Amino acid sequence: MVYFTSRDVVAISMCAALWGVLNPIISPVFWTVTHLPFACDLIGFTFLIIAVWWTRKLGAATAVGLISTIINFIIRPTATQFVAFLAASILFDLTTRIVGYKTCFGNLKVSAASLIALSVLSGAFAGSIIGPFFLAPGIISQVYGTVIIFISLHATGGLLGGTLGFILIKAIESRGVFGRQIQK
Repeated sequence: MVYFTSRDVVAISMCAALWGVLNPIISPVFWTVTHLPFACDLIGFTFLIIAVWWTRKLGAATAVGLISTIINFIIRPTATQFVAFLAASILFDLTTRIVGYKTCFGNLKVSAASLIALSVLSGAFAGSIIGPFFLAPGIISQVYGTVIIFISLHATGGLLGGTLGFILIKAIESRGVFGRQIQK
């Protein structure tokens, strides 16, 4: 039996392609203008939430992260820090499964709290990899003061992306865009 259906593959491919293409276009501009790492988190967690909501299967977020990492490296080979978002995708995949898809996509308040909290956690995880391993220590001390602040900035990006992702899936549900087929 096939684990991912054709609809799941479409969701994973669409979310990965959008993240993989939008990130190397928007994030460097946002970083140059503000020196804040919010754009990559916002884009990434928005599409991770949509993919997991659509499929409700372990491995979907990991697949989105892997494919978007490959696309990102094709477009912008020097953006090696993006591997941290692959790691964050894996963490997001595992934690949504552990918390449970019914919890993450059920009751409005619980759903919002769980998705946003898991996005913040995963964003902080990405920041904990990017800060010490990909930024020169001089840049961290000059711009942010400490790695902790950089982790907090990525967590804030996770908050923004988690919020946007939650709003989008609720908007899609309320409009009945996919009908009952997506409501598992």
